[in-house]
Amino acid sequence: MIGAGTMGLGIAYVLSAAGGTVTVVEPDDRQAQAARTRIAEVARRAVERGKLGSEEADALVGRIVVASSLEQVEAAAPDVVVEAVPERLELKRTVLREAEALKPRMLATNTSGLSIDAIAEGLTEPAAFIGLHFFNPVWAMPLVEIVRGSATGDATLRAARELVARIGKESIVVKDTPGFATSRLGVALGLEAMRMLEEGVGEAADIDRAMELGYRHPMGPLRLTDLVGLDVRLDIARHLAETYGPRFAPPRILEEKVAKGELGKKSGRGFYDWSE
Repeated sequence: MIGAGTMGLGIAYVLSAAGGTVTVVEPDDRQAQAARTRIAEVARRAVERGKLGSEEADALVGRIVVASSLEQVEAAAPDVVVEAVPERLELKRTVLREAEALKPRMLATNTSGLSIDAIAEGLTEPAAFIGLHFFNPVWAMPLVEIVRGSATGDATLRAARELVARIGKESIVVKDTPGFATSRLGVALGLEAMRMLEEGVGEAADIDRAMELGYRHPMGPLRLTDLVGLDVRLDIARHLAETYGPRFAPPRILEEKVAKGELGKKSGRGFYDWSE
């Protein structure tokens, strides 16, 4: 698992919960230490909720190790390498090219909107590359969106489906198009909710409640944006706007909040106050 951010930790957690031995690669010492603490905290809460026994939780945490570089990964030819670094195309390309040196059976990206084919440029084995789009919080969300690139092999697609089933989640398979299925639909709804907030149609909580109660969405689009990260949503919106035009242009309120560092739950404030 490359990257110990929110998504990287979540993916590492569910892989370990399914019995896998996981190495999380994170070069930032502070982030690496926070990763260990966060994984242990999530496991502890699972015990409190009756989802795990205490011995199971200890074993889960024990199967996850943190390394500062790919060179420290001890496993030869791992079953799967997943990257969850920030949504920057060149960064992902560089990380994945380096990860190929481990000779994994499957190489995956957790991108929520970047082109699988574009990311795959420069890979020596693009047939082994695929998109595995997890959702936050990974341990609670039941879906993984599998994104097949034009060079993705049949064996890789089968392996991806088997992996998703092994960790107890459901999968959908989509082709490599901007925004895939979930990001394209989710961002469209979220951007319109932001425009409504800008126009004074209603407060954030009321706009969210309209979708939760009126359409049975488990969470409103603005609260969901806070959980995903306003910066992440902004990057995806800009990418989609380049492809599909102005209907995906990010609203002013989104750009202003990101500029102020109001990124949602991870920063303590977004469309809601998460400071407590």
